[in-house]
Amino acid sequence: MKTILTLLVILSFERALLAEEKGLYFPPAEGVWEQIDSAQAGWDTAKLKQALDYAGRQKSSAVVILAGGKLIAEKYWKPAAPEKRANGSPNPYYYLRVGYNSQGHVVEDVASVQKSVTAMLVGIAQAKGLLKLSDPVQQHLGSGWSDAPAAAEAKITIRHLISMTSGLTTQLKYEAPAGSRWKYNTTAYAHARSCVVKAAKMSENELTGQWLTGPLGMKDSRWVPRPMAGKTGSITNQYGFATTARDLARFGLLMLANGEWDGETVLEDKEFIQAATKPSQNLNKSYGYLWWLSPGKGMYSAKGRLVRRLYVVPGQNLVIVRLGDQPNMEFDGEFLRLLRAAIEN
Repeated sequence: MKTILTLLVILSFERALLAEEKGLYFPPAEGVWEQIDSAQAGWDTAKLKQALDYAGRQKSSAVVILAGGKLIAEKYWKPAAPEKRANGSPNPYYYLRVGYNSQGHVVEDVASVQKSVTAMLVGIAQAKGLLKLSDPVQQHLGSGWSDAPAAAEAKITIRHLISMTSGLTTQLKYEAPAGSRWKYNTTAYAHARSCVVKAAKMSENELTGQWLTGPLGMKDSRWVPRPMAGKTGSITNQYGFATTARDLARFGLLMLANGEWDGETVLEDKEFIQAATKPSQNLNKSYGYLWWLSPGKGMYSAKGRLVRRLYVVPGQNLVIVRLGDQPNMEFDGEFLRLLRAAIEN
């Protein structure tokens, strides 16, 4: 028993060293978040301002950039007035604005960015022994959760849901054998979160608060029901993950720290983190477990509608968050180009 305890202490110490070796700072749940001067960090301050100004012109509500966990840039803009479609009807996606926090910063449903949050919840549930990626979905949700034939449904696992290879249509009908086709499918994905809820015997907010947002100090983050759910065929997920730019940056910092947070282990299964941020199948090598991959750029990202973004750049210890409304089609590439010019000064 003494030997086992000694090993656990050594492992805990080694995990803490990982964050120290990367030079990571973890902000407190309350109080001042340390900042780092961009010029002292070797960035071109004028070019950084150009990148932020560009984001502001492109309907951003917030940009937060962390270098080693410290704030190197933080900018907020007043959200634009709700737009209307060409036919004069309201844009249905403005429901993604949930409210404001105590600092007056907008709280937004970050759309499909939630998928990457769910991926980590799946990993935590597996580490706790509540489920396995190889579990058939019907083991947790019962048979008939899809409209696929019974034999086909029985072969769909949680891994298929989080790698987007369920073989189902967005109406959950059978399209191909599980694992044989990649299809971005929010309707199917949402059942992965349901599996975690069933396995944990807790609500979305209870388990997320205990496992993730609580330990990280993400006080403005929660799951919210979507008022438009069921009223439009384009909305296939009844819950949204509402958060702020700072809270989302905390989540990105957790990823940089390999599942550790200020000496505490949040996600014990390091192999799962590595698997989540590498190709999860051979059909689309730009997709991990609910994370988008950009290996040529040395980063991975969580992406949501209206270009809500969380970029994690491990090689440079960077976390970049952009919230707001729909920018132009070139925004992603141009914003990152401008930031790269500031960094590579």
